[in-house]
Amino acid sequence: MKAGHKCLLFHHVVLSVIFLCHGKDLFFSDNGNLILPGTYNIPWMAGIEDFRTLSLITMPGTHDSMALHGGPEAEHQALSLKDQLRAGIRFLDLKVFALSDTLYVIHGVMYEHSTLREVLDTVRAFLSEFKTEAVLIRVQPESFEKNTINQMVQNLISNDQHVWVNSGMPNMGQVRGKIVFLQKTTFTLGIPLIDTNGKGNSKVTDIKDKDNRIIKQLNQATEACGGDNAVMTYTSGTGFGTFWGMFLTPKRVAEKVNPWLNQYLRQFYPNQPRPCFGIIAMDFPGIDLIQTVINLNWW
Repeated sequence: MKAGHKCLLFHHVVLSVIFLCHGKDLFFSDNGNLILPGTYNIPWMAGIEDFRTLSLITMPGTHDSMALHGGPEAEHQALSLKDQLRAGIRFLDLKVFALSDTLYVIHGVMYEHSTLREVLDTVRAFLSEFKTEAVLIRVQPESFEKNTINQMVQNLISNDQHVWVNSGMPNMGQVRGKIVFLQKTTFTLGIPLIDTNGKGNSKVTDIKDKDNRIIKQLNQATEACGGDNAVMTYTSGTGFGTFWGMFLTPKRVAEKVNPWLNQYLRQFYPNQPRPCFGIIAMDFPGIDLIQTVINLNWW
């Protein structure tokens, strides 16, 4: 083979490898090393008008945000909390267990190598660097004494003026640089939350059926946007505990759902205005899917 042909073949192979690797990361990513393009807009909320009601913003979030440990059936994310925030995630989903005077972040029976205090410290550090942003947090108590967790969280935040615990719906200008808590069931600090994830929606035996359920959830979210409640849709799922979906781990579900979700959301780009979907909480989102969600806020 001539040298010129060898060179062309080599470049073709290299470009193919780059394309395939990037293609995996477009919408789904299980890579724990975040590499952002130089032009990546980390503080994307700077482009949201101050007067825009928080419930009218479509924002990317993660489901079981700290579930990076425990094996295939328990892992829902690959990126660290710091990297999730830098990638554009603005909603965190946390399950906590109280032991003595400490709130530990857990998933099922797995300790996720972090306390709630450490999570809040990481978020505060991010917000001190990017003051135009806000980070919404849902706390789900898993303790036997669930009612005590409200007071424990209140003790953690004390009188911090950069934490929103009111039930009233703020506009973007009121929460820049702040942690915003969302309340649901036994956790009563912050803005009331509507969760579109009906009973059994997390169980997946057929991916197409899961896609259709997500469409229904997003339609419900659109109807609730702009009200006095935050609204959230989980796109995550697992076949664990079912017969037909026993091999559908959270990662395998996200591999199929995330590219479909990206395509589904982008069909609304020609709309003026683009619809609001509230919070979309995902497993293993790639940066291009995160950007697709963010760009629903502009037209």
